[in-house]
Amino acid sequence: MTPGAILLDLDDTILNFSGSVEPAWRAICARAAAGAPGLDPESLYHAIDRVRTWYWADPKKHKEGRADLRAASRRIVYEALVSVGFDAPDLAKEMAESYRDLRERAVELFPGAADTLAELKSRGIPLALLTNGNAVDQRAKIQRFNLAPYFECIIIEGEFGAGKPDPRVYRAALDTLRVGPEATWSVGDNLEWDIAAPQRLGLFGVWVDAAGGGLPQDTGVCPDRIVRSIRELL
Repeated sequence: MTPGAILLDLDDTILNFSGSVEPAWRAICARAAAGAPGLDPESLYHAIDRVRTWYWADPKKHKEGRADLRAASRRIVYEALVSVGFDAPDLAKEMAESYRDLRERAVELFPGAADTLAELKSRGIPLALLTNGNAVDQRAKIQRFNLAPYFECIIIEGEFGAGKPDPRVYRAALDTLRVGPEATWSVGDNLEWDIAAPQRLGLFGVWVDAAGGGLPQDTGVCPDRIVRSIRELL
């Protein structure tokens, strides 16, 4: 079917935001270990991976962390350093800041993403961009990649005052686009925020499985469609 409108996620849907996570952390750990005798970069990397998995899995911490990514990274690094025997807040801050700088520089559009948005817009399909996170970081990415012209509606958690999966976010986008949920697709990589929550409101959920790993075995979410990239929307 041809949608009456599409609500699109930003990070890991239009922008490759997470692809640089492991390389960036490994580079930062190697750099830190070179200046701290006795600090093993591999052990530190695995400690960071363990702490950040714990941190981001908690919904409350996730909400707090995405409001200030640099503060979240400082906490993660500090706790990881302590777990390997280094109580070093100054080093934690330096590592966290360097990591976030690396991540920001590494963000890029997925291949074909801009062309897909342009084509959808040319077909007269109203588009909304719904993204969680703080206003400064998310607006900077939107401006950097000149994404605003594709969208009739942009809702950023830090500006709107609520983020996905709050139903108010999707309803506000539908109201702005002047469409009903039954005619609208929600497209993104997060099974709860971009699929399950919109489906509960009657939207058609399209899950972007960029890694191609398929649905997790323990999920109860059933997307209406699965794609590897938004290019498949065409």
